[in-house]
Amino acid sequence: MTLSFNKPWQIAISLFLFHFLTQVTPVFAEPLTRSDQLPDSAIAEMSTPKEVTSVDQFTDVQVTDWAFQALQSLIERHRCITGYSDSTFRGSRALTRYEFANILNSCLNRVNELIVTKVADELTQEDLIVVEKLQKEFAQELTTLRGRVDTLEAGTTQLEANQFSTTTKLSGQVILAVNGGGFEGDRIVSATGAEITRNDPNITSLYRAALDLNTSFNGSDRLRILLDTGSNGSRDNAAGVLEPVFGSVLDFSVKPPSDGNLGVGMLYYTFRPIPDMTVSVGPNIRTTAYVDRNSYASLSFRDFTTQAFINNFILFPIVGLRAGAAFDWKPQATPFSIRAVYVAANAENPSNQGIVRGLSSFVPLLYSTNAGAGGLFGDTYQGIAEFEYAPSKALAVRLQYSGGQMLSNRFDVFGVNFELALSDKLAVFGRYGYGDYSNTTFGDLNPQYWMAGVGFRDLLKRGALAGIAAGQPFIEGNIGNATQTNFEAFYNLPINDHIRVTPLIQVITNAANQDNNGTITTGTLRTVFSF
Repeated sequence: MTLSFNKPWQIAISLFLFHFLTQVTPVFAEPLTRSDQLPDSAIAEMSTPKEVTSVDQFTDVQVTDWAFQALQSLIERHRCITGYSDSTFRGSRALTRYEFANILNSCLNRVNELIVTKVADELTQEDLIVVEKLQKEFAQELTTLRGRVDTLEAGTTQLEANQFSTTTKLSGQVILAVNGGGFEGDRIVSATGAEITRNDPNITSLYRAALDLNTSFNGSDRLRILLDTGSNGSRDNAAGVLEPVFGSVLDFSVKPPSDGNLGVGMLYYTFRPIPDMTVSVGPNIRTTAYVDRNSYASLSFRDFTTQAFINNFILFPIVGLRAGAAFDWKPQATPFSIRAVYVAANAENPSNQGIVRGLSSFVPLLYSTNAGAGGLFGDTYQGIAEFEYAPSKALAVRLQYSGGQMLSNRFDVFGVNFELALSDKLAVFGRYGYGDYSNTTFGDLNPQYWMAGVGFRDLLKRGALAGIAAGQPFIEGNIGNATQTNFEAFYNLPINDHIRVTPLIQVITNAANQDNNGTITTGTLRTVFSF
């Protein structure tokens, strides 16, 4: 095979293959996994390519990186590599076909420049010999690769012709569970001393199902419509019957709080006013989808199901779906993030009458009335701010403040949330909260909250997750004569990419802050189908 300068693509591809195949070891991207309530900060970043002339222009490339010399040569000698608009190279992520096309185009343009300016002055005889050798040695592989690309293009064309929508992605989730439990002693009483039951609850079968439609109009925005339904709210599981007030209920049972009726679970629009910030607005958002997240205790379909372990219990007096807005700002090249959420509990009601919905289970205990001014800025609203410091994937600390009006009464809560991975397989995590709720039925209260636990990744099987945690959701001496303590242990076993089975056990002592309540024990077998 003779090298000919009237075929510049030969030079470009050969030079690129030479450096890639002889100096850079391919790194394959890990398979993506689906998250249920994805925060809007997880929307894929779409950046504009940026031409670079020196490897020093990349903020995320260091001299100690294993492929530094190959990258330096491709940029500074051949000028065939472009970066992103934020001055990053992102060498650890997979290369898309669009990005490869951009690199190839840069190489072609460079070769044309070399031809115009006398290519012999730029390319040595040694370079030409290497190019010719590469063309001969990889001729068969390039032919095979071309055939594979043609096959992929044909398959892509067929998929595009039969896809659900050109702008909308449809995904879904079904949770099926069996639950049962009982208690020690003769009866269970509430925080006010009223009798709840004298009999153990019957074994139940419960479910939650959701269809998630995500639409993007420009690649960096998202219109989300979540349709969901569930079995019987807080009363489809033993913990929800025996201790319904202080967060012992199975979290996925009350999200959504439905009884077999299909409804709109979430409805909001997310966009990026600047590259490192997302803003969400809508009539149906959930505060806990934006703040107080934790890698080991946040999603009741994946890890813990005790509601008081999923989030800081006293930080969210408004926990249901409400109208409002949220933003998530992560300044580039820093370990800091700032988030804020505002929600109004009765935004759709223009009057001062009617029941306020979407309140946490402890609010009716504190305030006997459940009516207040409606509207987007009515007297039952909540604002939350969160400051996160995450210098690495192993450590994150989040400081939080929540405040607003609760049925015409002021509340303020401070919280902290942390997680620390001690190794790839072992981590510790926890939350703490201190609140001030005024003019309650029990007077001015200062409840406290804490939970802490240990998480185990890849236990017995790759992809598995296990955890054990303990906590006290509502520490307040003016309510009851003891302090309720919750325990939970679970083991999440992946059957395949779409099915996960989780046995879990809950133990509750001094339920409802009453020391005459015997220990409550419940067990659940949870199966999650994702598609």
